Order: sequence, then structure tokens, then C-alpha cells
Amino acid sequence: MQWLAGMTITAARLNDHSVEEVATAGAVASTGWSISSFEGRRVSGVTTVNLLVTRTGADVPQSAADSGNIAGDPAVCTLPIGWRPSSTANGLYGNGIVDGEFSVNTAGVIIIRSISGNAGIVMGTNTRIFCTWI
Repeated sequence: MQWLAGMTITAARLNDHSVEEVATAGAVASTGWSISSFEGRRVSGVTTVNLLVTRTGADVPQSAADSGNIAGDPAVCTLPIGWRPSSTANGLYGNGIVDGEFSVNTAGVIIIRSISGNAGIVMGTNTRIFCTWI
């Protein structure tokens, strides 16, 4: 395991997978987003993060119609220390109208990478974000 700045020593990181952990606070929204709920859960060495976020800024459109790309790959939030992957992880998000893929880097920043549907993520839309890593 590679130790990175901001990582804390935990039972899970020391391979003691008998400890189960849950966190419900500490995620920080990026500009243009708010966080309605956050849950981090670690069981048997598997970490899962589940967030409900709301777009509070301008709409997040596709960079070109039917492209699946988002201009600028916007950051949504930063996960709390201790709930960040040791290498970049990918996950899924969706809001019932559009969905797509995001990445979580080792600094815990969730970045939207792709989107389906030409509507984009419009202001006021609630979006579920989910990711799991070992």
C-alpha cells in the first residue's frame, strides 16, 4: 500500500478487515454543488461511498450534442480524509434523466467525466453518486 498525504492509519488500511466503519459527515461540496447526504461504509476491506448532491450553479451541459463529454470535467465534491481511494477509482452517477461516469482521485475529489442525454445536469437537479473500491 502506498501512503499518501492526508491518509490516516486505520484498521482497514492495516488489513484488519474485521472492523466495520461508517461515516456520514465530512464531504465538502465544490462550487456550484451542495451535498444533501453522504455515507461512507467500509466492510471487510471494501469501501463504498454514496452521496446525494444538488446542482446549485449553472447547468452542466455536454460539450457537444450526443458527444457524452462534459466541458471542463467539473469537480462535484471532496471526500473526507480516510475515505479516499489509494488510486483513482471510477463510479457511476445518475438523476433519472441523465447518468454517466466520474472519477475519484487520491485527493478525494469527485470529477464528472462523461454524461448521457443532451439535457445535461440542470440547476436544482438531485444526483446520486456511488462508488466502491477495495
